Amino acid sequence: MLLILSISTIVILLAIFANKILNTLGIPMLLFFLCMGLFFSSGFLFNVNYSNFYQAKEISSILLGFIIFYGGFCTKWKMAKKVFWQASVLSTLGVLLTALLIGAFCFFCFKLNLLESFLIGSVIASTDAASVFSILKSKKLFLKENTAQLLELESGSNDPMSYVLVILVITLMQGLSTGFVFWLFFKQIVFGILTGVVVSKVAIYIFQKTRIIVDGNESLFLIALALSAYILPYFYDGNPYLAVYFLGIILGNANIDNKTAMMNFFDGITKLAQIGIFFFLGLLAESYKLPQLFYSVFIMFFILTVVVRPLVVFLLFYGFKSSVNQKILVSWAGLRGVASIVFAIIAMDSGVKLEYDLFHLVFLICVLSVAIQGTFLPVVSKITKMIDKNVDIKKTFNDYHEECAIKFLKLVVPVNHQWIGKKIRDIKFPDGALALVIKRGKDKVLPRESTVIKEGDKITLVLPIENF
Repeated sequence: MLLILSISTIVILLAIFANKILNTLGIPMLLFFLCMGLFFSSGFLFNVNYSNFYQAKEISSILLGFIIFYGGFCTKWKMAKKVFWQASVLSTLGVLLTALLIGAFCFFCFKLNLLESFLIGSVIASTDAASVFSILKSKKLFLKENTAQLLELESGSNDPMSYVLVILVITLMQGLSTGFVFWLFFKQIVFGILTGVVVSKVAIYIFQKTRIIVDGNESLFLIALALSAYILPYFYDGNPYLAVYFLGIILGNANIDNKTAMMNFFDGITKLAQIGIFFFLGLLAESYKLPQLFYSVFIMFFILTVVVRPLVVFLLFYGFKSSVNQKILVSWAGLRGVASIVFAIIAMDSGVKLEYDLFHLVFLICVLSVAIQGTFLPVVSKITKMIDKNVDIKKTFNDYHEECAIKFLKLVVPVNHQWIGKKIRDIKFPDGALALVIKRGKDKVLPRESTVIKEGDKITLVLPIENF
């Protein structure tokens, strides 16, 4: 335990100190964590032997669930709905087409078994939310044609589809009937969505209509909700990742108190989850096996990045008003990452016999993807002339707050005023105004959306200066 804690501390400190250097060099931070895991397991200075795929599957699956939940929680629906259909097509049909095309390539070129070929395609079919979010934010990529929103929504929502395909292929490889597979597909989708919706509706009711959640406990309650949405689908073969994503996107766009504080809290939790999962997966890899796979993996990565992804994007975007430059950029931004590695571990732990080392194959593809696509994403954005300095990437996330000059306004609620007895959420303050504090007699009340206004309350409002 002391060794684990010591290594974790070293990795986090190194990541913090290396952040500025890596940003200057244009190297994605997530690649650093993978390499650190490889370094600690290489035996060069440390020799941390770890090969428990079952434990790795359990831990990484839960951490991935938090990452997907946060992806939905941060998605601002007002911005995302502009590209909803494009993102939906890419995250469903796009994943299926990618899996089929990569599967066909492996079947005909590498002479693998048909189902094993399709398993590879299914595992690497989704783009990685953690990698995409990290690069968009850290590089401050301000993109035209709502491209940032498109990449955000696609990468956050396509992991559940990839997971469904992986589970279906594993089920077929275990010899179960086609009818059972179709029934499983139905349950994965329907029960996954229903779980997310039901848990979110219950949560919104508790947040808005009750006083069960004491101030300061909202973030802990949110962790419990995310875990509930992740765990419940396992009891009836639903999709846990679909459930947590729907929970996140519904709660993130609901009218609940202290949402910003919860987002800040979960931002830290998610960063820690990303550090842990990338380092953990790097630790699980055996570096001496990677050179043996490099040639075949590089060919597969090249086909995936230069042929399959562009073909899928151009084909599915045919009916949308999308410029050629946007299609090129979206094609390049299809990074593979932690989700694919987690799905590979799930397949490895399922007991199905494989002719190849799926984990190290997928691991190396993801390393190449983050290293090459992630590093050159800003360059491709410039070459395609898709950068718009008037657009702020932060506006696509729910935790964005406009920076502007403000002014304070104090007012007293007189006798028989129409605000008396109303909740903060039901009062129409001047545009952009927020209740900062309420002085009630000798007490000061921190206003929440459920706070009821009383006669004689002295309310301090904060307003953007342009409203004066």
